[in-house]
Amino acid sequence: MKKGFSIVILILIGCSPKENPQTEPAPKYEWYGHEVVASAYNSVFWQTDSISPTVAAWGDTLKPGMKSIAVSRDLIKMGLTHNTMVKIDTFPDTFYVKDKMNYRWRNRIDIYMGKNVKKAREWGRRKLIICYAVPTDSILNITNEKD
Repeated sequence: MKKGFSIVILILIGCSPKENPQTEPAPKYEWYGHEVVASAYNSVFWQTDSISPTVAAWGDTLKPGMKSIAVSRDLIKMGLTHNTMVKIDTFPDTFYVKDKMNYRWRNRIDIYMGKNVKKAREWGRRKLIICYAVPTDSILNITNEKD
């Protein structure tokens, strides 16, 4: 009887759920939503400050078809820095911050539309929601700096 009882105990112990030693990896990004005014821009000389209208503020070369945006300087302080991933509520694609806007603009983004001025004018200006990704390690650094 003792032998049968021992076998039952061993079976029960062997079948009990084990703790999963693998934990979920920490997310690489924290996503934030924000309402902005969005307009569109093109890489044409009369819309840019540059002699070379295809060169953005951080030195990236813009090419038609790129999914990039320019952001106002106040948004940079909120975490929308160079190469930040941005989802715009009316587009299925992910955009990247590649350019900065003039200091006079606040709470704005400009969506890059290549050289198609007509398309940019049809887009116009509208309020919309964006979601942007901030690396979690930079969030930790910000909170640690405040301590």
